[in-house]
Amino acid sequence: MLNKRASEYMENLQYKVKDLAAQVRAYKSGEQYESLTKFYDKCIASKECEIQKIKRELAEARARYVDVRNNWGEVIEDLESEQIKALAKKDRAIDALWRRIVKLEKENEELRKKSRERIERLYAALTELEEEKAKVQKLKAQINRDYETSGIPSSMSVNKRKITNNREKTGRKPGGQPGHPGHRRRQYEPTARHEIPPAHRGDLNYRPTGRRITKQLIDIKVNLVVTEWQTLEYRDVWTGQRVHADFPNGLVNEVTYGGTVKALAFLVQNHCNVSVGKTSDLLCEITGGQLRLSTGTICNLAKEFSQKTEAERKKAFADMMLAPSMNVDFSTARVNGKNMAVFVCANDEHALYFAKEHKGHEGVKGTPLEDYQNTVTHDHDITFYRYGSRHQECLEHIRRYLKDGIINELNKTWHTKMRRLINEMMAWWGILYDKPNSDSIGEQQAKLASNPDEIDPVKVAEFEARYDEILNLATKEYEDEPPNMKCYPDGFNLLKRMKKYRDNHLLFLHDRSVSPTNNLSERLLRIFKRKQHQVMSFRSFEGLGFVCDALGVIADIRYQGKNLYNSLADIFSPKLPSLSLPQP
Repeated sequence: MLNKRASEYMENLQYKVKDLAAQVRAYKSGEQYESLTKFYDKCIASKECEIQKIKRELAEARARYVDVRNNWGEVIEDLESEQIKALAKKDRAIDALWRRIVKLEKENEELRKKSRERIERLYAALTELEEEKAKVQKLKAQINRDYETSGIPSSMSVNKRKITNNREKTGRKPGGQPGHPGHRRRQYEPTARHEIPPAHRGDLNYRPTGRRITKQLIDIKVNLVVTEWQTLEYRDVWTGQRVHADFPNGLVNEVTYGGTVKALAFLVQNHCNVSVGKTSDLLCEITGGQLRLSTGTICNLAKEFSQKTEAERKKAFADMMLAPSMNVDFSTARVNGKNMAVFVCANDEHALYFAKEHKGHEGVKGTPLEDYQNTVTHDHDITFYRYGSRHQECLEHIRRYLKDGIINELNKTWHTKMRRLINEMMAWWGILYDKPNSDSIGEQQAKLASNPDEIDPVKVAEFEARYDEILNLATKEYEDEPPNMKCYPDGFNLLKRMKKYRDNHLLFLHDRSVSPTNNLSERLLRIFKRKQHQVMSFRSFEGLGFVCDALGVIADIRYQGKNLYNSLADIFSPKLPSLSLPQP
């Protein structure tokens, strides 16, 4: 294989050598030189022809260039003359435009001044409009503010809104429907009976059914019961001194009013809030003119009641100090035209009223709250945060403020969500229902009612998370559209308050014994306010204190479920022996 390739390579080399040798011989003989010379001469002749042709074309081009140059010179001269004319025309136009510009600038300057004045007037009008809008919003907020959206009592509210009836109309007549058993009036043991003869006695067409139809007429009759105590009087023949046997304790005056008379007059005046004069008139009328108490006697009943119930109030004071929670609140009282204060503290078993010359820390002195160490429920009075160990703020006030925000901040949504959450928390905790049941508030609430000490931490954590989420939403809404702090700062201030006192708003979720509202003390103070409206102004601070003592004891009697009239009669009645004397 290798020998074959080598032979082929050698053969190829031999051919190349032969070719090169032939070329060498040609150069040596001069044949190749002659052929190259002839080829060169031929190329030189061809190029000479081309050069001559190019020279002729160049001469023609030069002639045409001269003609074109001459023509362009004439054209340029014409263009220059026309340009001069155009420039002159343009200069005249520029001068006219310049004069017009100067004129327009003067007019524009005048228009700018007028526009600036109009803009200033527009800004002033817009500013005034914003201020008027703020005033309108503020006035609307004041007009819409009532007992449902603020702490204003319903009696002092200007807006007397009619409570809407959300029930669906059925088309039926009011009252008991056919088939309803009804609720009949209670019948009493008769003090007198009257027998009516049968209408169909002796008529064979009618037979007795054995049923007796009874109808009662109920009246009240007030009679005086006068118990007289007598004894013989003796005269000492030596000294002339008159002596007689001792009367029972409590019989000091010739006429002493018993406990029933005092209890009735006391209730009418201090519980029913009837004036002293009308109380005297009422007793006179119902006794047929036989009994008329003096106004001084009626006024002194509160003092006498306060003295006789001192032990009960001390016991209530001691019991309240040990209670797990306490509701407290202040209210204003008028004494001789000056503003005083009434402090109330209460729980589910006791209530105490205290007459104070001032609110604040001076008003707390001498009350159970001064040394109290448990949970205090109040209406965001900063004074109360100095007392007690824990604090629950009244959510009823928060609900009112949220409703006020719903009405006055229509572009915000957090008020509605927070109010719905508070309603849900209070309903879940069973505060809005006297007797929780599974039909009204669900199985979870019924479970809480059966196990008062049981707290669902998962549910509590869910409520707290939703509370924080709504506060974050409120913060974002106020960042997107800042509130007008001049016309309506209440919504933003409420947000700051709910952030700062978050734990005081949600404490009731962690302690079943804590009420989320301060309605207990509010209701008790409403009793005093009705009395204040009746008297208008107390004559003395001491008299205000006697009324406060009376209201507290009355509230305790109602808490205990006792008969109020009988209990007061027992307190007022003198301790007399049961002794019957012969008539003279």
